Amino acid sequence: MPVPQHPQPARRTEHPQSTDASPAITRAFALLSRRWNGLILMALAKGPADFAQIRERLPGISNRMLAQRLQELTVIDLVAQDVRPGPSSRTRYALSPHGKTFLIPLAVLFLWAEDHLPASSSPPDQPAAPGH
Repeated sequence: MPVPQHPQPARRTEHPQSTDASPAITRAFALLSRRWNGLILMALAKGPADFAQIRERLPGISNRMLAQRLQELTVIDLVAQDVRPGPSSRTRYALSPHGKTFLIPLAVLFLWAEDHLPASSSPPDQPAAPGH
């Protein structure tokens, strides 16, 4: 007795307009999915700061994590370093011009989250947004 053949499910096809944007949006979400990146950028939106000031703006971040993320964000030109030489050399961090442009979509995402995601929906391994 022959085995009945079941039709194969139709394959999903990407929306034609999404194919060009997919790699770009994937990179953006990869950037934001790295723990602390979005919050560091939001902290620097308040103005330039040295390492200790950034830590004050982000309770709960370790020195090691902050140093690592600042280095990564500097390499991709979202954060700029200003090293001031002298007896007590200090490095100040600020959003680069490129980083300032990233604040526009980040602010829109922040507003959307405020309206549509209750504070209790934060994944347990992610820090809650400041003030929540």
